Amino acid sequence: MRFTQITLQGFRNLPLVAVELRGPRTFLCGANAQGKTNFLEAAGYVTALRSFRGAETRALIGLNQAQAGLAFLLEHEQFGASRITVTLTAQNREVQWEQGRVTRLADFIGKFPTVVFSSHDNQFLRGSPALRRRWLDLTLAAMDPSYLIALQAYTRALAERNMLLKQGGRDLGALDAFEHELSVHALALFAQRAVGITELSRQFQSAHAKLGPVGETAGLIYAPAAAPSTREEFAALLLKSRPRDGLLKSTEHGPHRDDLDLLLNGRPAKQFASEGQQRCLVIALRLAQAAYFKAKSGVTPVLLCDDVLGELDPERRARFWASLEGEPQVIATGTSLPEVTADWQVLTVAEGSISA
Repeated sequence: MRFTQITLQGFRNLPLVAVELRGPRTFLCGANAQGKTNFLEAAGYVTALRSFRGAETRALIGLNQAQAGLAFLLEHEQFGASRITVTLTAQNREVQWEQGRVTRLADFIGKFPTVVFSSHDNQFLRGSPALRRRWLDLTLAAMDPSYLIALQAYTRALAERNMLLKQGGRDLGALDAFEHELSVHALALFAQRAVGITELSRQFQSAHAKLGPVGETAGLIYAPAAAPSTREEFAALLLKSRPRDGLLKSTEHGPHRDDLDLLLNGRPAKQFASEGQQRCLVIALRLAQAAYFKAKSGVTPVLLCDDVLGELDPERRARFWASLEGEPQVIATGTSLPEVTADWQVLTVAEGSISA
């Protein structure tokens, strides 16, 4: 997949930009806070119709603007030349493409895959389990609509059970009903996460082997908060947990508490990896995500590199380029130009304007 043109109006600090993307590599150069990351955020929006920064829709609309517009022209392995338009307002979002208006996220998510490499990715290791779950959920949901449906249903049932707990948990019939619903979807999530992480782990190990020094090994391990083998077993766990959950006013057990462990040479990377090793691990994880998308969909994702290539030493940077398969389109940002610019389309970003 390749973007050939991206047009934005009223998106964050970009009042009106129309960028033609030529060739496989585009580099946006400029000082900080000029709009480089905002442009990548807009490009990444086409994958899951959400900001990779986790921002709410109203934050994406420019100051004093009633709405924001995004238009993408793409070349796609399956759909050919495609046009997608997105209109964002504080109240809603409207998406149009050749197949018509998009009314269900499950019908669109993952059709146009992108993978974001961010200078903030080290928080994946150091941050809370919620960051790692979010990455896993977005990765699996993008390639499997049934996963997204199970996740949405589980999240709704979880919110209802937590509301009942906050109200004192006296409606036992309602608790029974929502715990049954939770059990059905929890088992689906546990099973699909286990399978997905097994596949991602293979891709992760392969990507890290290409990036890291000889002798270093990496691993990705699923760390579920509970491991029930049947719906009945998980329902029994929820029933047993009611008194404690009632005190906490929330549900303690379930896939919403799952985590991932990244290993370096068999040990937890969070505790034992150096700064350089952690950076290598998270880049390998993004490469694994890209390989997973391609293997599942047959579509080569676009790589959006937000100020990360400059952080790599020359050896790791060379290994990064050598590790890319299928000549993916790369859109990168930085405050200074790459060492070699011959292969890049270079664009300058200043005060919300993008020019050649």
